[in-house]
Amino acid sequence: MVNIFCMNAISPKGLDLLTDEYQIVDSIEEADAVLVRSANMRDMEIPERVKAIARAGAGVNNIPLGKCAQRGIVVFNTPGANANAVKEAVITGMLLACRDMIGGTNWVAEEKDNPEISTVMEQKKKAFAGSELLGKKLGVIGLGAVGAAVANTGKALGMSVMGYDPFISILGAWHLDNHVEYVESLDVLYREADFISIHVPLLDDTKHMINDEALAKMKDGVVILNFARDLLVDDDALAKALESGKVHRYVTDFPNPTTAKLPNVIAFPHLGASTTEAEDNCAKMAVRQIREYMEKGNIINSVNFPLLTLDRTESVARAVIFHKNVHSMLATITTVFADHNVNIANIVDKSRGDNACLLIDLDSPVTPEIEKDLRAVPGVFGVRIVK
Repeated sequence: MVNIFCMNAISPKGLDLLTDEYQIVDSIEEADAVLVRSANMRDMEIPERVKAIARAGAGVNNIPLGKCAQRGIVVFNTPGANANAVKEAVITGMLLACRDMIGGTNWVAEEKDNPEISTVMEQKKKAFAGSELLGKKLGVIGLGAVGAAVANTGKALGMSVMGYDPFISILGAWHLDNHVEYVESLDVLYREADFISIHVPLLDDTKHMINDEALAKMKDGVVILNFARDLLVDDDALAKALESGKVHRYVTDFPNPTTAKLPNVIAFPHLGASTTEAEDNCAKMAVRQIREYMEKGNIINSVNFPLLTLDRTESVARAVIFHKNVHSMLATITTVFADHNVNIANIVDKSRGDNACLLIDLDSPVTPEIEKDLRAVPGVFGVRIVK
């Protein structure tokens, strides 16, 4: 029996994918695997028996990835599962930025008791006039699942679209409308775009990427949309750009004490993926990944270990071995099996940064003695016997 602990409420449509070999437990101390959404795990003590954590969403800032990697705890996320929900939120933000529907709606609320509202509104509506998306140029930074969906929808709305992503995958390129212009320089995108939508992870080299220097390169009156991460934008630089009119609107899903008070900011309380469909999709994807790992040892969509899969064979045993990505580790590990007269039926070993993971099928059971010898190999920091 595999014990699953849910740190947040997880959609029943995901939990329904668990078989009778799984049970939901009330405490993380009992858990073999954890399902989480937004709960903060960074400072918590994760019990030794936990083997996997699946985040029902894309961002994993709430999970201690390095600490988990060092202990051989595989962390998964669900890229693309909420892409449509976030895309629709971005498009909503674009429309609200160019059409002052919020101002108009607020005016109606203020005048709701005015018996002449139907007449007065014809005089007042000029204050809420805006512009259209048709024919405007949209620049998308980051062409992953969400960015590509935003770019494709921009094209469908009649916009001219350019995209920038130095790390675009082949799969990502296939999902991109062939009329989206790919640019190799952010300077070009900054110079030409009327709307700029950011879809990149928060890393050391992306923190405050929208700063004084970047803003100076943009068109006057640009609209910036940030549905990725708050710290991608330098608040002080943004405040100056909004005051000067360089930025017409800033639309964000991550308000903070600074941006929430700035004029011409449209802020949502992190609603990008808050749809029933997105929560269902993320939960189902997270559960499938947990099952694939717990039942087969396959690692799909991990954020701290490489993609690692091995087709099922008629082998007697399967093991997952986590080790440092250093010279001769594979030879040293396989020697352990040779010393115990265990034949290797199939093997795959991949690395990601300083860490690597080996998935191995064997023609004999992995005895406690073999497991003990594997754990004793310098550089091995995790061993899991799948079957």
